[in-house]
Amino acid sequence: MSDWSAAQYLKFEDERTRPPRDLIAQIPLARAARVIDVGCGPGNSTELLLARYPDAEVTGLDSSPDMLTQARARLPQCAFIEADLSSWAPPQGTDLLFANAVFQWVPDHPAVLRRLIQALPAGGVLAVQMPDNTGEPALALMREVASRGPWAKSAGVNHAARDELPPPTAYYDLLKPVAAQLDIWHTVYNHVMAGPEAIVEWFKGSALRPFLSALDPAMGKEFLATYLGEIKQHYRPRHDGKVLLPFPRLFLVAVR
Repeated sequence: MSDWSAAQYLKFEDERTRPPRDLIAQIPLARAARVIDVGCGPGNSTELLLARYPDAEVTGLDSSPDMLTQARARLPQCAFIEADLSSWAPPQGTDLLFANAVFQWVPDHPAVLRRLIQALPAGGVLAVQMPDNTGEPALALMREVASRGPWAKSAGVNHAARDELPPPTAYYDLLKPVAAQLDIWHTVYNHVMAGPEAIVEWFKGSALRPFLSALDPAMGKEFLATYLGEIKQHYRPRHDGKVLLPFPRLFLVAVR
């Protein structure tokens, strides 16, 4: 899959920064010496962590060179490292592992979450937010459009859909045995979008990436046009011409 685009992702920076802000508000740490923002992206969530823990050593970690370039330019006072979460381990003395919208992309992420919390000292916190929207029309329509049209025989397109998240009970049974406290909840955001085209632009920065990466530019353009047509049918304008994008997200805060 091609690299992430920080510019595309940041077209909706305000909306994408609201979930990490809500997650930070629930972290039960008054102070922290070492904080790591795993899957830091362009640094918008890292910036929030710096504000919450101004005396901490805050480090950002991501697998995307483009995202890290943006993050380093945004926060030159922070260290940012490139790493693969599937195998990465936190350094000793880490008080907080913060993960905003990254683990849904990590293979076998529940096992990775358990490994990471077990690596924390007593009282350390793992705080996670993930989109839980694979059942929403916007995601279902990606799979539907991929199943028809000239791109349908592409193996990359056929395997581009993101897996559904496990239910909260699965996370509870996996993490609670190694956590002193575990809080799990869902929030459904209703993002106000300028129109159906804005919904397509939003997902071009996230869930559409694996589909488009499997296609050449011309076919990718045709795929997007077909997808936009479907989005227009399912996300109708409100009285002011704008559309609402319901977006469910799963939150986890585990204390070691």
